[in-house]
Amino acid sequence: MEQEKSYLALGDSYTIGESVDEKERWPVLLVNQLKNSNVNLSNPKIIATTGWTTNELISAINAQNLDKKFDLVSLLIGVNNQYRGYPVDQYINEFEELLQTAIRFANDNPSKVFVLSIPDYGVTPFASDRNPDKIGQEIDAYNAIAEAICKKYSVRFFDITPISRKAKMNAELVAEDGLHPSGKMYKQWVDFIWEDVLKMI
Repeated sequence: MEQEKSYLALGDSYTIGESVDEKERWPVLLVNQLKNSNVNLSNPKIIATTGWTTNELISAINAQNLDKKFDLVSLLIGVNNQYRGYPVDQYINEFEELLQTAIRFANDNPSKVFVLSIPDYGVTPFASDRNPDKIGQEIDAYNAIAEAICKKYSVRFFDITPISRKAKMNAELVAEDGLHPSGKMYKQWVDFIWEDVLKMI
């Protein structure tokens, strides 16, 4: 029997699955999809909390004192930096630090790390009176930064933002809180990435 592989998911509300059941979180859906493809994979280790910015995720990782290495590591972070209006330079520096940390957790192997783009919450009911166009433009800018840093470190970047924008036309893709993705949306993310992730692990 092949040794069980491990997966670490780093992020914020989108990774912990705010307003959906645990089984509908995208890292959990991803693991189940990979298991269905005969990958012997443990349940994901998730370090993520709703509202976290890049600096808060850095602090949380440090507080865990994790010395374990993982076969797969994902990172999705930055929406709360945008939401709070933090300086873009802060995101550049702290995202790069987090990506370096993710690579270390992957036993210094960037081919075992992947990043998901920040979804566009500007299309949700929550943001209907909050200048959705400006939100979308700022999130595009953040994602361009993240993608460029991923390229620098040869880390795979998955752009799920276009999927997130389908929520503008389909209320079923938004959770009951009117802000976060529903389990159906997370399933679409996983459908988009899982075959590529399977090759990584």
